[in-house]
Amino acid sequence: MHTIFIADSFSKQGIKMLKEFGFNVIYKPGLALNEKIEEVRNADGLVVRSATKVTADMFTAAKKLRLVGRAGAGVDNIDLEAANRHGVTVMNTPGQNTLAAAEHAFALMISLCRNIPRADARLRNNTWDKKGLMGTELNGKTLGLIGLGRIGREVARRAKAFNMEILGFDPYFDANEAMQEGINKCDLNDIWTNSDIISLHAPFTPDTKHILSKETLAKCKDGVRVINCARGGLIEDQALANALESEKVSGAALDVFEEEPLPANHIFLTHPNVVLTPHLGASTFESQIKVASAIARQFNAFFNQNDAQFVVNKPVALV
Repeated sequence: MHTIFIADSFSKQGIKMLKEFGFNVIYKPGLALNEKIEEVRNADGLVVRSATKVTADMFTAAKKLRLVGRAGAGVDNIDLEAANRHGVTVMNTPGQNTLAAAEHAFALMISLCRNIPRADARLRNNTWDKKGLMGTELNGKTLGLIGLGRIGREVARRAKAFNMEILGFDPYFDANEAMQEGINKCDLNDIWTNSDIISLHAPFTPDTKHILSKETLAKCKDGVRVINCARGGLIEDQALANALESEKVSGAALDVFEEEPLPANHIFLTHPNVVLTPHLGASTFESQIKVASAIARQFNAFFNQNDAQFVVNKPVALV
């Protein structure tokens, strides 16, 4: 019987499915790194979400490990080079969190434009005061999307319903397909200079690291708003903080950060024009059932049917 260690919070439906597929399931979310390393030593498979960093040390300790499954799409929390060196297959579950992430990005956009968190905080403090809470409408505004994958396109569909002009940058997405989605595909300079709101939906790679920087923010419209539900490393934090202080950026709504959890002294925590959520993009009941069910089926296919699906690193021979 293969042992599967689940290191992060995981749907009961996924656990039930793994057991029905014949796996011995060890479910211990929230352990410290050294405790996770101890648990993974005797595991054949490891399931993580975004909270667990699967480090080289973890791969070294896990002598029996053959498969790491990311219950979600992004795999920047997994050392893929170390996985390759140790002959461990890594797979993800693309598309299962799409609607949840797109809806959260749009919720942040509306919350930012209508000052909903600040208004809520005032009322809870028994203050009935509209001063400084004047909002802005989405209707007629230009939304710049960086990344036109599944999530970016779902955000575009919602923006279209709000009568927004939609610009999109993605080097891998066809311009004709973008046009069919109501998106005007353009280059990054067009995004910077024409967008009233910029929403990031790109993966984190060496090419996209700090894509929103001091230099690119300087090209943006005065008063631009920034939304990030993708990866924290896409934004240079200090550059965004400086742009908020100068009012080059009128507001930002962020769900992801370079360092998570966000440090207690982080500059964004005290800025009145920043809306923050703790990496909630995929946190819906529906999406968690979908990713858990998907990874359970993929583990069954790998261990019981000799079939590797959605592999994101160098494939290894199955035995």
